[in-house]
Amino acid sequence: MESLNFIGTLLLVVLVFNLMIVVHEWGHFLAARWRGLKIDKFYVWFGKPLWKKTINGVEYGLGTIPFGGFVALPQMAPMGGLEGEVDQENLPAITPLDKAIVAFAGPLFSFLLACAFAVAVWQFGKPQSESHSTTIVGHVAKGSPAQKAGILPGDVVKTVDGHPVKRFEGLVDSVRWSMVASEGDTIPFEVERAGQAGLLKMDVDPKAWDNTDTAEEKEEKTSWWNFVFKRPELREVGLMGQMTPMVGQVMPNSPADEAGLKPSDLIVRADGKPLRSMGDLADHIEDKAGKVVQLDVERDSKMITLSITPRIPDKNNMKEFGDKKEYPMVGISWDAEGKRTTIKPGPSPVEQVSDAMRHMGALVSKLLSPKSDLSPAHMSGPVGVGRLYYKLFQHPDGWRLVLWFSVVFNINLAIMNMLPFPVLDGGHITMAALEAIRRKPPTGRLLEYVQTACALALFGFLIFVTVKDTGDLFGGGSKSQGDGKTLQIEWLPKEKRSAQP
Repeated sequence: MESLNFIGTLLLVVLVFNLMIVVHEWGHFLAARWRGLKIDKFYVWFGKPLWKKTINGVEYGLGTIPFGGFVALPQMAPMGGLEGEVDQENLPAITPLDKAIVAFAGPLFSFLLACAFAVAVWQFGKPQSESHSTTIVGHVAKGSPAQKAGILPGDVVKTVDGHPVKRFEGLVDSVRWSMVASEGDTIPFEVERAGQAGLLKMDVDPKAWDNTDTAEEKEEKTSWWNFVFKRPELREVGLMGQMTPMVGQVMPNSPADEAGLKPSDLIVRADGKPLRSMGDLADHIEDKAGKVVQLDVERDSKMITLSITPRIPDKNNMKEFGDKKEYPMVGISWDAEGKRTTIKPGPSPVEQVSDAMRHMGALVSKLLSPKSDLSPAHMSGPVGVGRLYYKLFQHPDGWRLVLWFSVVFNINLAIMNMLPFPVLDGGHITMAALEAIRRKPPTGRLLEYVQTACALALFGFLIFVTVKDTGDLFGGGSKSQGDGKTLQIEWLPKEKRSAQP
């Protein structure tokens, strides 16, 4: 069953991904037909054709490599170095306007497809978690820059790096993005704290982490594998947004099992203390082995109170990790995404498209800024995008999340293709503008060499980001992934249980 689910989800990913690329190429195709350009081929997928047929002088085909598609237009800028020689002397001349319209049509169709997805999200709703709808701090890591600056759980973040924020996670107007995109030595925060008048201003130094790396960990970070496959670290200060802990799984015979906790329960309070993150319960029970803890639990929109007695697992290998000591536990694995609500109707199409465009514009500007920590190594190619789509489809509300991400992806595709880089659509438009100014098309071997070099550079970039995507897929080559050491926990029935404190 799992293999069938994997294959089915993979086919959905391929279908959605190919739809967006083919629609982009379809825009070029229709514009070329409108402007009277010669069209050699229109293919879905690449490689040796599984099927092909010529209709009205155009060869339509289905390739063997299930990724995207292309339209061959020999009257556009020549690419003899990559596509082979084309006898352009026997082709009718086209105007710079024709070239610009055909080049612009691809990004335009990507933009229109993003608008169509945005309308679908607006109609069907958008799932979002607590951290996507609040700026309340849920967790502050011990020894982190945020803790040293004085930020506390429960603080409401108002601005980061001078930018007002509306949510903790997200593409724009979020705490996370504002931290990552900041460029100063410190990151200014303004927070609102209960019981205190006015906003508290704090400068957080993202480098002020307690250095706890072992010699083995330092060696791992500087290994050739990590250099090649791992992405550079982004700015992080040790903050997480508020996310009420949601039970994922309950281990048999554990204190949670005996107390009656169930998957999808929300643990709101422990002994009357609000829990704002998954780590809060572990912190609360750290010194409560064998002591009864009262949990306020939300189940099916109703509040109930359960008594639970944390204890050290009957069998464990905790001393092989971290602080080399045993801790009381309750036997829960958390739902990492927490509670999600579906907003109906979803954000308006204008808001979705505007947010995606603002984020892409900000990303491009940060990639070009020498002061920014963001670099091309943080970008993703087909493997990374496909992996994200696969993960979204795995979510119970995955199809809604896929619709939302498709808005972002198509806006990104449209904007990236409009960059004035040879072989991209924006490059074709730029050359068309130059042709209109010079009143003659750019020709000669030099032009072909430049375009071929740029095409090879683009392919090289795709290979580069694919290597980074592969590192994400396999954990970046971390030694801890392959040393066989895993945390082992076992809870025994009462009749087999050894005496525990």
